[in-house]
Amino acid sequence: MTNIISRAITGISSLLKKVQVMRFLSVVLVGFLLLTTNVAQDRNTKAVTRKIDEVTHQDNSQRPKTMGEWQQEAQETKGDPGERVNKIAKESAEAVKDFGALYPDTAKRSAGDN
Repeated sequence: MTNIISRAITGISSLLKKVQVMRFLSVVLVGFLLLTTNVAQDRNTKAVTRKIDEVTHQDNSQRPKTMGEWQQEAQETKGDPGERVNKIAKESAEAVKDFGALYPDTAKRSAGDN
C-alpha cells in the first residue's frame, strides 16, 4: 500500500516538473519570437517618414509644428527674449485663426445631423 502511494507521489511530482519545464520553454520560445520578429517593418522607412511630414505640413502656416522646428526657432532667438515673445504671439494668433477656420465647418456638420 505504501509502495503504491509512494509511486503515485513520485509520478505526480515528475509530471509537475515536466509541466514547469514545458511552461518555461514555452515562455522562452514566445519571448524569442517576440524579440526577433520585426512586426512593423515599414515603420522605419523613409517613405513613411516623408508621408508623416507631408501630413504635418499640409497647411500653409509658417509656424513650427515639430519639436525640431520649435527647438531650431528657440535657438535662433536665444539671445533676444523680446523677439521670441513676439514670434510666440504671432504664432499663437495664427494657430487660433487656423482653429477658428475649422470650427464653422465642424459646427455645420454637427448641426446637420440633428
